[in-house]
Amino acid sequence: MAQLWGGRFTKETEKAVYDFNASISFDKRLFHEDVNGSLAHVTMLAKQGILTVEEKDSIVAGLESILKDVDDGKLLIDHRYEDVHSFVEANLIDRIGDAGKKLHTGRSRNDQVALDMRLYARNQVCVTDQLLRELLEVILHTMEENRDTYMPGFTHLQKAQPVTLAHHYGAYFEMFKRDRQRMQDIYERMNYCPLGAGALAGTTYPLDRDCVASLLGFAGPTLNSMDSVSDRDYLLEFLAAMATIMMHLSRFSEEIIIWNSNEYQFVEIDDAYSTGSSIMPQKKNPDIAELVRGKTGRVYGALMSLLTTMKGIPLAYNKDMQEDKEMAFDAMDTCASCLKLFTGMLSTMKFRKDRMAVSAMKGFTNATDLADYLVAKEVPFRDAHGIVGRIVLHCIDQGISIEEMPLKDLRTFCDRFDKDVYQAISLETCVEKRNTVGGPGLIAMENEIKACRAYLNDRPAMKAPELTR
Repeated sequence: MAQLWGGRFTKETEKAVYDFNASISFDKRLFHEDVNGSLAHVTMLAKQGILTVEEKDSIVAGLESILKDVDDGKLLIDHRYEDVHSFVEANLIDRIGDAGKKLHTGRSRNDQVALDMRLYARNQVCVTDQLLRELLEVILHTMEENRDTYMPGFTHLQKAQPVTLAHHYGAYFEMFKRDRQRMQDIYERMNYCPLGAGALAGTTYPLDRDCVASLLGFAGPTLNSMDSVSDRDYLLEFLAAMATIMMHLSRFSEEIIIWNSNEYQFVEIDDAYSTGSSIMPQKKNPDIAELVRGKTGRVYGALMSLLTTMKGIPLAYNKDMQEDKEMAFDAMDTCASCLKLFTGMLSTMKFRKDRMAVSAMKGFTNATDLADYLVAKEVPFRDAHGIVGRIVLHCIDQGISIEEMPLKDLRTFCDRFDKDVYQAISLETCVEKRNTVGGPGLIAMENEIKACRAYLNDRPAMKAPELTR
């Protein structure tokens, strides 16, 4: 059992205790971050004269050889080590001897793991932003192609007013745009380097924390050593943002599942993103959408787990905080895979525009416009509302739509109706005259699409900074 401590102890740790305490099974994911942090740390130690240039060069060569051997599959990160930090340090000492024992000068595992997790999360924020941008491109392309694809808009899952598919998709564009904005906010707040905080009270060595922060692409060092090692706010923020992303994906998935149903048949999901039934040969199931909807709970769970872990922890570091990793890693993996698969499903999905238009016409979605027509004829809105309600009841009883009612029948409800009413309540008119900012009308949608395109052009995907030596 390779451990970084033991001098104070008189006997071996019980194996069950060691296994319970060890984190190598999951924190090995932080291997590259641990090596990169160590390279920056040792570079700074030599710059400050704490290590000689020869010692620094030896440590750097050793770390780079370990990095290469792990990446090439020649060296395995296995359970002989307590954590990824002991794996790196033990192998370094094996390769270069006593010089390797000086790597840990001026740092603690507390600020070391704080750095590793922050570096890893920072990179995942950028990955998530890239995936969100790819999804937004697919959404915007659908908007551009469907400015005049009419469909019912819903409230309470009941048909309300006619809109276009472009308008409907535009709502999701705004949601995922806000998700990207949250990635930027999180990145800016988290991009400060905790290395140099020590266990909790800094160190007596003359460290140059600004140097390390610069080498690792941070905006600067964290300003309080106790907060540096005990802060997981950045991870909570990231988990909360991913939970919101998953909520948006789940809402979208729910709509696609409904649209894909036999009753609606608004969309056809590509075979590559569907599955069949083991017993019912006719089935084509929207499993990807359903799984995205289902996996949302995993990300919610990770957020609640870390919130619960952190709520009762006094300053500074406590072993409880080892629990920040497994569920966070799972949430990051889950969110990324859901974004990738959902984007692929969306990009290959086909729309039944005829079904959408018929559904809008058959759902009395033009009832509000019929009331507005009467208002334009100087009927008070409240009276117009009641008249149209009675017309809808009549249509339901007769099994017809409003536009199928003869003019003479309409006039039995109100003598203000004239032959221009049919043009006033057509799908095209109902949609196209709604051109206030944010509306579904063609002019409003053209402006919205231009704004969406300008946003994507102005906001390329975030990239983690290049690390320097």
